[in-house]
Amino acid sequence: MPDNPEMRKMVIDNLAMASLVAQEAVKKGLDKSGDVADQLEMMKTNVLAQGYVDDYLKNSPVTDAEYAAEYAKIKEATAGSEFSARHILVDKEEDAKAIIAKLKKDVKQFAALAKAQSKDPGSKDKGGELGWFDPRSMVPEFGTAVTKLEKGKFTEEPVKSQYGYHVIIVDDSRTKEAPTLEQVKPRLTQQIQQQNLKKFLDGLKEKAKIEIIGEKAASASASASAAASAPAAAAPAASK
Repeated sequence: MPDNPEMRKMVIDNLAMASLVAQEAVKKGLDKSGDVADQLEMMKTNVLAQGYVDDYLKNSPVTDAEYAAEYAKIKEATAGSEFSARHILVDKEEDAKAIIAKLKKDVKQFAALAKAQSKDPGSKDKGGELGWFDPRSMVPEFGTAVTKLEKGKFTEEPVKSQYGYHVIIVDDSRTKEAPTLEQVKPRLTQQIQQQNLKKFLDGLKEKAKIEIIGEKAASASASASAAASAPAAAAPAASK
């Protein structure tokens, strides 16, 4: 909202009116019993819980060792090679074998054959081109076949997957670079803090004696549990 005298007056008037009405509620004892008292108690619980979470995050910085451990996982997951390849997908093995026979005579036919026969709508109009990809992102049979091919070579046997039979040619490959620690550090900070917070809260729960008495208590416990989970969910935002 704009910060101007009119807006400030409106905010002050609203706060003043809310305070006056709240004072009248206290005079009537509404803060001592009934739904109002329950809501006040729950609000107090939530504010205290969030305050504790904020304090925990502020005073529990991520260590260099934690960054190193999580970054090592990212490097392991992203390291390796990525490939630029094309494929032709057909339903029948004999059709794939017929395509391979034609490619053995003239590999330059690949794009035309893909446009004419491939059933992959995402690549057929581009001559079967898939662009650059990590073979681990493909179905296992496809990814394995790609990693075994040299640049300019194609599969001389059809590659069967859940989608049908593939004929694949690799156009190029390159080393896949992992992102730097600085690039992923903000995300890692949130991730590690969330993990540490969850571990801490789980520890509190394990040490606590939680007793549920009666159906009403069970219902209240469910509500309290949902409320208690809110501070943990808010941890990433609090860490920014």
